[in-house]
Amino acid sequence: MKILAIGRNYADHIAELKNEVPDEPVIFFKPDTAVLRNNEPFYYPEYSNDIHHEVELILRISREGKNIEKKFAHKYYDAIGLGIDFTARDIQAKAKSKGLPWTLAKGFNGSAPVSEFLPLSDFPDLRNINFRLEVNGETKQQGNSKMMMNDFDDIIAYISKFITLKKGDIIYTGTPEGVGPVKIGDRLEGYVEDKKLLDFEVK
Repeated sequence: MKILAIGRNYADHIAELKNEVPDEPVIFFKPDTAVLRNNEPFYYPEYSNDIHHEVELILRISREGKNIEKKFAHKYYDAIGLGIDFTARDIQAKAKSKGLPWTLAKGFNGSAPVSEFLPLSDFPDLRNINFRLEVNGETKQQGNSKMMMNDFDDIIAYISKFITLKKGDIIYTGTPEGVGPVKIGDRLEGYVEDKKLLDFEVK
């Protein structure tokens, strides 16, 4: 299983980090060792002083495919969940300043909490899915899939031109504005519509 993630997929998030709008989707990897399941706690790593939360809708790939046309992309995922793309912002900033990859800033152990997955049948309109993240009971991020610059099918089609997707892979689809730091003792709760899918602590 691999985790593929898309960066800079919400215009308001691009603006808040003062990044350039990409001509094509920005794709990066997280290893399977980044995954946290079953609301396990996130342990703050000693090598960073600036870990940020980035809440995202995530897709579960249901069949193998490559060079998938957009019109067929919907056949390659069967469920949607919620994930956190924890990012070591200090490590990322250092890498970006030197034009280097973000791997260590995005792929460290525990950097990818994932929720249970909900079947596509739970969603009447995939282009209108609300989601949000609360930290200590306060809403910090909220978004809707209609705000994506590249929708689910765009993402599947683009990634599969370069990388074969396999059953069980997870795709993080981008984060809306409101990213910010977490600290030890924080409680993070994530919702898709009104269903709580994430509820864990930072330790």
